[in-house]
Amino acid sequence: RRLRFRCAHGGRPDLAVACVGGGWKAIGLFRGFVDDASVELVGVEAGGVGSEAGQHAARFSGGRPGVLHGCLSYLLQDEDGQTQDVHSISAGLDYPGVGPEHSYWKDTGRVDYVSIRDDEALAALQKMARLEGILPAIESSHAIAHVLKAAGERSPKDIIVVCLSGRGDKDVYEVARLLGQSLDG
Repeated sequence: RRLRFRCAHGGRPDLAVACVGGGWKAIGLFRGFVDDASVELVGVEAGGVGSEAGQHAARFSGGRPGVLHGCLSYLLQDEDGQTQDVHSISAGLDYPGVGPEHSYWKDTGRVDYVSIRDDEALAALQKMARLEGILPAIESSHAIAHVLKAAGERSPKDIIVVCLSGRGDKDVYEVARLLGQSLDG
């Protein structure tokens, strides 16, 4: 990936951003740049509707290390170590754990992890569709929302790469429901 990017763009990105549910799609983007400390990597989690248990799926800001599916990683869990209920408007991010590679990158500081609320992701989805004609998946819209925030604080010369890890056509009925609109008729 790094070589293809350099060939196509004559350099490297300054920032690479991807949503993180279980984390495998983000790993696909980050893997090409993880050894290049000049590329800032940001994983975006589902901030949901609030900070209380069951209102989000932000494992890094609201979880702690635990074992799920045989792997030690960050989890949203209760005091007995049982996974907690989670929430996200995105089915792809609505998960109490994250892969161990992301947990390692968090602990080493190689990747920064942030969360984006449901309403921010929905607004980013609408903006991307309106301005670019691209209908991203709801999960990818979390990453887009972070990029919209980050871009305003960066140089216009910075190259930002965002992982659009899913098509939004699968989410059309859910987005319409969330916006109070009907697609039938």
